[in-house]
Amino acid sequence: MDLNLLATLDALLQELSVSRAARRVGLSTPAMSHALARLRVTLGDEVLVRAGRQMVPTQRALALKEEVHSALAKARHLLAKQATFDAGVMTRELKVNATDHVVTVLGTTLDRLAREQAPLAMLRFLPTARDDASLLREGAIDLAVGIYAELPPELRTRVLFTDRFVTVLRKGHPAARRRLDLETFLSLDHLQVAPRGQPGGYLDDLLAARGRQRRVTRAVPYFLSALQLASESDAALTISERMARRLSRAFGLTIRETPVPLRPYALSLLWHPRQDAAAEHQWLRQLFVSAAASAAPGLHPGAKTRTGSLHRTKRNIAHEELV
Repeated sequence: MDLNLLATLDALLQELSVSRAARRVGLSTPAMSHALARLRVTLGDEVLVRAGRQMVPTQRALALKEEVHSALAKARHLLAKQATFDAGVMTRELKVNATDHVVTVLGTTLDRLAREQAPLAMLRFLPTARDDASLLREGAIDLAVGIYAELPPELRTRVLFTDRFVTVLRKGHPAARRRLDLETFLSLDHLQVAPRGQPGGYLDDLLAARGRQRRVTRAVPYFLSALQLASESDAALTISERMARRLSRAFGLTIRETPVPLRPYALSLLWHPRQDAAAEHQWLRQLFVSAAASAAPGLHPGAKTRTGSLHRTKRNIAHEELV
């Protein structure tokens, strides 16, 4: 059934007049007569019949009158709720795929803003996955934050914040006493953060292009775990500068420039276009934008917005580790 006929049927049953019903919904009288004819075919009932100079409803129409009016009122209420969205009373759960890097950099600011604006909402952070794009397409998650390789063309993206790489060593590490040069860097054991569990990454490709290689002895999926391991071992860790500066004191780490020229990178919001106009999703996206502006201000020039590789095929770089 053409749901536009629902409003037409309600107007006819409320007014019991084709001309008055036409004025009620903004149609011409001939257009309303045509709509009544379509309703009669759709319902298999005359709906309104002439009784003298008046129109009266059939028994079927009388039985439908209150239900039709109620259904139309509910539909209008549903649309009105969307138009007058109030984050302060929102109770739904919003699912976001992100690494602990993103949660560490933005987490406390996101928490403060969400408590101020939507105290009843639930933000559920989930680990990034190889199929983030599919999860967004299927509606299994609301938003993803990260840096990706190739993405389906229909997905929407927006740069959230940028970051750069530094290398951290435990306090008192012999290599931390001076500037970290390439030979010293390569003589150390290395930790790698591999959120997607893949070996190698951007840093390894740059070294390989120079005919060099680092020795990765531990690979973990979480940035916080890597920082803890670095603080309690002699291994070097190349990691986000924003995260390192936030946590270096707590973990007892010394920050040094990485002796390999690494481009900064951008973390982007990723969502499906079906959510573009949804008020709840607009609020969620703005929440992340506001948090990033406060907790991670300033953009690094030339930041890469996609993972890339010097030697790998497009098929293989889809899930490569950033560093």
